Amino acid sequence: MTDTPLDVVGIGNAIVDVLVHADDGFLDAHALTKGAMTLIDEARAGSLYADMGPGVEMSGGSAANTMAGLAAMGGRAAFIGKVRDDQLGAVFADDIRAAGVRFDTPPAADGAPTARCLVVVTPDAQRTMGTFLGASVELGPDDVDDDLVAAAQITYLEGYLWDPPGAKQAFRKAQRIAHANGRRVALSLSDPFCVERHRAEFAELVAAHVDILFANEAEITSLYEVDSFDAALQQVRGHCEVAALTRSEKGSVVVRGGEVHVVDAHPVDAVIDTTGAGDLYAAGFLYGLTRGRGLAECARLGGVAAAEVIGHIGARAQADLSRLAASA
Repeated sequence: MTDTPLDVVGIGNAIVDVLVHADDGFLDAHALTKGAMTLIDEARAGSLYADMGPGVEMSGGSAANTMAGLAAMGGRAAFIGKVRDDQLGAVFADDIRAAGVRFDTPPAADGAPTARCLVVVTPDAQRTMGTFLGASVELGPDDVDDDLVAAAQITYLEGYLWDPPGAKQAFRKAQRIAHANGRRVALSLSDPFCVERHRAEFAELVAAHVDILFANEAEITSLYEVDSFDAALQQVRGHCEVAALTRSEKGSVVVRGGEVHVVDAHPVDAVIDTTGAGDLYAAGFLYGLTRGRGLAECARLGGVAAAEVIGHIGARAQADLSRLAASA
């Protein structure tokens, strides 16, 4: 049994973000579509990584970013995700542990190398990404630590990882363990394209196995195949205990049964990079929820964390989130 209680354990893609600054010529030379995220294979990832030159390497992935945000606010977080026993696998493990997140998943001794997201930032602050999912999609049920899940108030699942069959089994196992121990399960829908690929399964998950749902406006309207946010709101309110729905500059709406909380977005001086906004919103919300705060306050904490991360390049907070949370 884990020796300390946990607020949240996240399960998701373990990805190393490699960030460099370059000009548009670099993008042209490598046939990268400016401002887009493109999935790439191992060979292309290797050649691009070799040509990028010195950069900043840090642990990434949606659920990992949420756990790092939670830890930065003062929460007790753990992460389950698959890396390889290679250089970038060591970078991921060292970095996420340095962020205060417990990470015990054994690295793979064979198979694909550690996943990486190669991020090129051009002088106009545009981020262009090539993502190789590598070892991250090889996560399976054997990687789910029963005691870790049982010890966490909430198990947080990343929708991005629903594609591989083994990861799907890992999600199902974690959900069963959490509920068997009286714990709650949270799901982030992650991306409208994820919802399109897995709409029926996600709808079944939300209705039968998820207690807390995170989604943005595009994701929730896609899930229920409706044209308006209000129609989606009416659908989701009867399908899970809590739904936290983000609407960019319009803030967020949180529903639980007959409760509806509309919370304004936290003010920000300038929007520099929206990468990680949803991840950090979930971090703030979960921090509040695991401390017994009301839903409106949870949403405000989520907004505070999201506002911090969109004010600079990168998906990790640069300011002291625990101080911001205390003053929110």
